[in-house]
Amino acid sequence: METIHSIFDFKPTQETYVTIGTFDGVHIGHQKIIEKLVLEAKANHKKSLLLTFFPHPRMVLQQDASVKLINTIQERIDLLAKTGLDYLIIHPFSRDFSRLTALDFVRDILVNQLNTSKLIIGYDHHFGKNREGNIEQLTEYSHLYDFNVEEIPAQDIDEIAVSSTKIRKALLNGELKTANNYLGYSFVLRGVVVNGKKLGSKIGFPTANINVEETYKLIPKTGVYVVQALIDNKLTFGMMNIGSRPTVNGSSQTIEVHFFDFKKDLYNQHISVELLYFLREEQKFNSIEMLTNQLKQDEISSRNYLQNKV
Repeated sequence: METIHSIFDFKPTQETYVTIGTFDGVHIGHQKIIEKLVLEAKANHKKSLLLTFFPHPRMVLQQDASVKLINTIQERIDLLAKTGLDYLIIHPFSRDFSRLTALDFVRDILVNQLNTSKLIIGYDHHFGKNREGNIEQLTEYSHLYDFNVEEIPAQDIDEIAVSSTKIRKALLNGELKTANNYLGYSFVLRGVVVNGKKLGSKIGFPTANINVEETYKLIPKTGVYVVQALIDNKLTFGMMNIGSRPTVNGSSQTIEVHFFDFKKDLYNQHISVELLYFLREEQKFNSIEMLTNQLKQDEISSRNYLQNKV
């Protein structure tokens, strides 16, 4: 897959089959659309192309700092790279770009710039200034500019209408199993390991403190999770706490992972941690001893989960 960071840097050498959208999460509904696009493009000797945007339109148009996304842009690229797409275009979303009318978008972008032969879109797709463009207009313009349009009905994507919004809500509610089922993979937190307070080491549970640098990345519900990470090409299991460490009067949210049977120093390394199971809510204990006893029980519960999972 070739990744291109502007529509205007794309120089098509042949006709393309295109899909458009934010694709946050690259969930099972998205995967069905992309799979269809890739297979049809190959069958008709065309190139498959996915057009997405960054920053998220709401971040630009509403200056909404509260927008939280399932994937960072790099995570989205990594997921899309596995789908068999020929091209991924990540176009910078701006106010100027948002003012393109539906007609301008179809004529100038889809037809003249992307050389679109067929457009495959999900149910209820809108585009152009004020989201004025819809499937009816697309169909009308497709006759005018000689390309095909196919809308995938909601029931063909999934009877339960998987959506990025539902996945975000599930993650924030601690419903990790639901979220991971909708995603088709385990939700990931990725970041740099930074120095912490070292309390974990003192009580026998050393942790890697992860700093997720992208402020728009959704952080799931506070609590304890069973996790895994690929470290030095070895799958390593552990448990993660997301929270403010109320037992020691912590004031800011931290993400701390204790890896089982692991001694290596991970400071300043980038790691990706997959969340497998929501174990329990975060609690405030009356003493460090009570916290330590609970962590011992969490480790037993985590290992039991992993043993049964395998």
